[in-house]
Amino acid sequence: MTISDAYGNTLTTGTAMSRDFYDIGVKGLLAATYGAKDVFEQAISADPEFALGYVALARARMLGGDMPGARTAMAAAERLAPMTTEQEQSHINVMALLVAGKPVETRAAVWEHVQRWPRDAVIAQLCTNVFGLIGFSGKVGREADLLSYTTMLMPHYGEDWWMMSMHALSLCETGATSESLDLMERSLALNPHNANAAHFKAHALYEIGETRAGRAYLDDWLTGYDKRGGLHGHLTWHAALWALQDGDEERLWALVDAGVAPDTGSSMPINVVTDTAAIYHRAELAGLTVAPERWAALSDYTAERFPKPGQSFVDMHAALAHAMSGNGDRLAAVMDVQKGYAHDLARPAARAWGAIARGQWQDALENLIPVLAQSERIGGSRAQRDLLELTYANVLLKLGLTDEARRVLSLRRPNLAKPLPVSGLVA
Repeated sequence: MTISDAYGNTLTTGTAMSRDFYDIGVKGLLAATYGAKDVFEQAISADPEFALGYVALARARMLGGDMPGARTAMAAAERLAPMTTEQEQSHINVMALLVAGKPVETRAAVWEHVQRWPRDAVIAQLCTNVFGLIGFSGKVGREADLLSYTTMLMPHYGEDWWMMSMHALSLCETGATSESLDLMERSLALNPHNANAAHFKAHALYEIGETRAGRAYLDDWLTGYDKRGGLHGHLTWHAALWALQDGDEERLWALVDAGVAPDTGSSMPINVVTDTAAIYHRAELAGLTVAPERWAALSDYTAERFPKPGQSFVDMHAALAHAMSGNGDRLAAVMDVQKGYAHDLARPAARAWGAIARGQWQDALENLIPVLAQSERIGGSRAQRDLLELTYANVLLKLGLTDEARRVLSLRRPNLAKPLPVSGLVA
C-alpha cells in the first residue's frame, strides 16, 4: 500500500500506523529532539517491510554515533527497495551513499533528488545546516552555497517551521542577521521545541553581540530540553561561551562540566572534541587557567574516538588538544594528514597549535595566515571559527603588534571587539 507522509511524499507501507510513527520520528529528527530512533523502531515494528522506516532509523542511528546499527538498517532498506516507488528508491540510494561514507557522491545525489522531490525533508536536510554536506564540503563559498540551497527549497515548504529555521541559519551565516532573527522567531512560534531553531537563534544573538540576552534565552530554553537531545551539549557550549564573554568563570566551568567536556553529556563525539577544545582555548585566551588534566583527558578522548585523522574540522581541534597536552606523536599525525576535505588547511593549523604551545609566535603566525585566508573551508559556523580569529589576534599581541591585533578583530569580527575576549588587549 502506498500512502503519503506529512510532507506529501510517497511511503510504501502496509499500515497507516507505520506512517504515523514515521511522521512523529521525522518531526523529532528535524527538531533534534530526543527519541526519534525509538519512534522509527516502532514504525518498523508496525510494518517490518517498511523500507523508508529503516532509512530513517539509519539516519537516527548515525546521529547517535551508532554506525554499525546504521549500516544494518540500511541493508534492510536496500533489500526492500525493489518493492518501493521510484522516489523511495532514490531516497534509499542517497542514504546508502551517506552511510557508505561517500560525501561527495551523496551531495550530488541529494541535489538530483530534491530537484524532483523538494519536500522530501529527510533527504533535503542532509545538505542544510553548517554540519551538513555543504557545510563540510571544504569549498570556498560554501556559506553562499548553503544560502542558495535553502533559498531554492523555501518556496516548496511555505510556513514550515523546519525549513524556516534552516534558511534562517543560512541568512545568519551570510550576514543577514536581522532577517535571520525574524524568520527564526516565526519558526519557534510554530514549534517552540525545535532545538535547531533555538540553536540558530543563539548564533544570531552571538553575531550581534547580545551576550546577556543570549544567556537569558538559552538558560530558559534548555530547562525544557532533554539532556539526551542531540544538541544539548552544543547548546551548553553556547551558554558557556557567553558566560566566558560575560566574565562569569564559575558558571563557565559549571556548564562545561555539566554537558560539554568528555563523558559529561550525550553529544556526538565530533561536538565533544570541537566544543571542548574551543572553550578551553578561548578561556586561556581570555586569561583563565585551564588545568593540564583537562587538556590531557580531551587528548585521550580524541585519540580514542578519532584515532586516524581525516575529518578536517575535527582534525583542527584534535591538533589543538594534542598540542596543549604535550602529545607530540598525536599532533604529528595531524601535521602529516593527507585525507579530508580541507586537509591542506588542517596541516598548517596543527603546526600553528604546536608553535603556540611552545611559545614560538612567529612560526605560529606564518602557519595561521594561510588557514585564516580560507577558514570557511574547514567548516563549522562563524562562532566556531572565531577560535582562529581570536588566536590570530593573540599571536599578534605576543609579537608586540597590539594595534594590528585590535584592527584585525574590529575589521574581521566586529562583534568580538567589545569587550575584547583576549587578555592583554585593551579597547
